[in-house]
Amino acid sequence: MDYSYDYAVGQQIRAAREACGLTQEQLSAQLQVSGCDRLTRSAVAKIEVGQRHIYVAELKAFRDILNVPFDQLLP
Repeated sequence: MDYSYDYAVGQQIRAAREACGLTQEQLSAQLQVSGCDRLTRSAVAKIEVGQRHIYVAELKAFRDILNVPFDQLLP
């Protein structure tokens, strides 16, 4: 299976997170408060390097917390 798209999405999420001045730990805490209990710091790190798939509900949570449109998170 080709994970290049997962990696590209992860890099977009990482860039948006860094632009907001958040650490992976801070982002994961906000994601967990918003209802994404499985998004630990480790899960966020894996998403950013393309090692973990992201669910649509999680993508929406990233969008809401990072305050960016979907097209900024998707390559």
